[in-house]
Amino acid sequence: MPASFEEKSVWIQFVGTGLALGGYFLVAGSMLARGVTAMPAYAALFIVATVLLVVLLVAGHVVAAIASRPEGRDERDRLIAWRAEAGSGWLLAVGVLAGVTAMVFAIETVFIAHLLLLSLFASEMLGFALRLRFYRKGV
Repeated sequence: MPASFEEKSVWIQFVGTGLALGGYFLVAGSMLARGVTAMPAYAALFIVATVLLVVLLVAGHVVAAIASRPEGRDERDRLIAWRAEAGSGWLLAVGVLAGVTAMVFAIETVFIAHLLLLSLFASEMLGFALRLRFYRKGV
């Protein structure tokens, strides 16, 4: 069965987010390992990663729209998105609780910020992976 536009969109989001934010975490991890703890040092890096993500998503969706006409979301797409969100939301919750716990123990802000961002990234990537699985295997 050929992939619908919605499934292609999830692939674009999965790859784009993985490349842009995965790259951010590789560089940020290297900076943290070298002892860079000033938050402003990460701002430019985050802006570059965000712009890269937007460019990748727009370009990917333009190519997908040209290759196959978007047919709009149907009930199956909504169910898949809901099930994937239900299956990945716990990861974000664990990250937020870990961040709050880190605040209680007065962990440095740069580590808490990256923990929260990493939990958001991991939750989104899991959500994309679950959506792709549901598109291929069924809900």
